[in-house]
Amino acid sequence: MKHINTRRSIRKYKSDDIADSLLNRLLSQASRTQTMGNLQLYSVVVTRNAEMKKRLAVAHFNQGMVTEAPVVLTICADFRRTTDWCLLRDANPGYDNFLSFINAASDALLFTQTFCNLAEEEGLGCCYLGTTVYMPQTIIDTLHLPQLVMPVATITLGWPDENPPLTDRLPLDAFVHQETYADNTPERINLFYAEKEQLEENQHFVSINNKKTLAQVFTDCRYTKADNEAMSAGLLETLKRQGFISKETTL
Repeated sequence: MKHINTRRSIRKYKSDDIADSLLNRLLSQASRTQTMGNLQLYSVVVTRNAEMKKRLAVAHFNQGMVTEAPVVLTICADFRRTTDWCLLRDANPGYDNFLSFINAASDALLFTQTFCNLAEEEGLGCCYLGTTVYMPQTIIDTLHLPQLVMPVATITLGWPDENPPLTDRLPLDAFVHQETYADNTPERINLFYAEKEQLEENQHFVSINNKKTLAQVFTDCRYTKADNEAMSAGLLETLKRQGFISKETTL
């Protein structure tokens, strides 16, 4: 991981394609990542077709990189394959529940991170799209995902056509706790966020959004309570439709 300290998300790509041989090698290598019970509870849908990328872009707020990247990968939590295997082998699967989704989602996200690390070592650029779980039903319909398959991550992939600056990161003490969780006192919070809040670009975000603090940009503009609650409700409904939560269950 020689490039990990300089890694950055890439949103602009050259038109050069990615060879199937390279992509398949990276996907195969990534499958060596950790997995629960050695079940590999994930599937990856590779999208290259321009029309399909255009349809997927709707679920990602039409971000340009979805249609411009030569390859889009949708990584899914998948208990369908394991369930079908069990049924075919006279076993009685019980994976239509929320715990099974969490296990499969963990497998899928571990695979995603390993793949990204490997791809970047090859000189490829990628961007992780957190929007995957915002409107998952659109993705499910576009990719024809059956029950017990749920999209949890999307990666746009290509050869970089930009070299953006590194984004800031919190200091180690902000997220590493020794033995037990340390209280977030006002003094510690001030220390952890001082550098982030003083960055020129973050101060610009505060100004253009007419807010007093950077935190308000996140709570009032980017990730609002209303949006979070609405998308949470949609996510739960989708998990019910995909068979991971009983329709009678209330969370």
